[in-house]
Amino acid sequence: MKRCGQGIAVALAMGLAAAAHAQGVMPPSAEGLRLAASERVRFEAIDGQARAGFNSSDELLNFRTTLLARYQHGPVGVVGELWDSRVYGGNRRSPVTTGEVNTLEPVQAYLQLDLGDALGRGSKLRVQTGRFLLNLGSRRLVAADDYRNTTNGYTGLRVDWSQGAWAATAIYTMPERRRPDDIDALLSNQPAIDREGSALVLWGGLVSRAHAIGSALIETSYFHLGEHDTPGWPTRDRSLDTAGIRIVRDPAATRIDYEVEAIGQTGSLSTSLAGGAPRQQVRAWFVHGRLGYSWTGAWKPRLMAAFDYASGDAPGGRYGRFDTLFGMRRADLAPAGLYNAIARSNVVAPSVQADAARGRTELMLSYRPMWLADRTDSFSSSGVRDPRGRSGTFAGHQLDGRVRYRVSKAVRLEGDAVLFAKGRFLREAPNAPPGCWTKYVAFNLLVNL
Repeated sequence: MKRCGQGIAVALAMGLAAAAHAQGVMPPSAEGLRLAASERVRFEAIDGQARAGFNSSDELLNFRTTLLARYQHGPVGVVGELWDSRVYGGNRRSPVTTGEVNTLEPVQAYLQLDLGDALGRGSKLRVQTGRFLLNLGSRRLVAADDYRNTTNGYTGLRVDWSQGAWAATAIYTMPERRRPDDIDALLSNQPAIDREGSALVLWGGLVSRAHAIGSALIETSYFHLGEHDTPGWPTRDRSLDTAGIRIVRDPAATRIDYEVEAIGQTGSLSTSLAGGAPRQQVRAWFVHGRLGYSWTGAWKPRLMAAFDYASGDAPGGRYGRFDTLFGMRRADLAPAGLYNAIARSNVVAPSVQADAARGRTELMLSYRPMWLADRTDSFSSSGVRDPRGRSGTFAGHQLDGRVRYRVSKAVRLEGDAVLFAKGRFLREAPNAPPGCWTKYVAFNLLVNL
């Protein structure tokens, strides 16, 4: 992290220049044409990388620029949005992927119709078609990840319906395959329009009822993911059926809040990317639970205990590694970016977390020990594996903190830091990177115009 101060200075200088311009922005009206833009500058650095195959230490400067245009006339809305995600300072051993780079990409271009009570008095119906972003349910399966430098786009159809306490969403989409995906093109921030097609399809939806158990909401979900090879794009030919149920009571002052979500996954996939590879049956699952309490007071403190379990792939004929599809990870587990070692696969992770907010300042601190759900599978998204299972199951202790400060309505500063003490598995597995500690920091400046 030798150049940490230089990277922070560059990020802040460029972000503050945009912030000065943002102070005079006026809120748009609901009808007619509305324009919005944002700029996020992030400097991040890591020392003691926990993921296999990358630099032990690295620094990256990320830029994410968005421009959104929306035209609304009565029930008809037309939306277009451009994202420009770039990264600087990496090399061929840096973990730079399409999660960091997606240059000059039209992530949204859709038509939306608000059809009101077309399906009955007191109901609301909305139809959306084209290319759009999605955030559904808990966002653990389908999300437009916000911490990551790029996002997930989908082309297809979305229908939302609600009546009273009931609500439902149905989708049929072709998720975008972000391009380019070779390391040289990514490091040079080359533009290439993302592709969609019938080779990768996601469809399904969810149904929820508010106040089903007291003030708690119950939600059920089902999604099918189907993919197959196309020239130049080999896949595992996944055919996955993922169904879940969630019960959630949102946080509020002087009361207990909670959430329980259980997800099962079945289907089949190929044993490798090779054409004609034999297929395996899939049996995987995931569960998340949390219990929290919020106090009144100047800082509005909240304390939460949580537990996450995502199955791994055990020896035998079935494939057991849980696939989180297009889910987010920052809200539950850890930052993406250079760290990105913790995902919703082959992990057992209890945690405690404290949050506080006062005025323009928000604080978060969490502690999370982690184990492997299966000792012979790779740990989470680290790529570290012991096929013989002789390195144990304890991955390590993670301390994760975040500070946010809102300079003005348009400008926000954020700092993230993770200290990870590697456990036996991440020290002794055959391909484990050397070292006992992983240290990660990120400094963000977000300007909304």
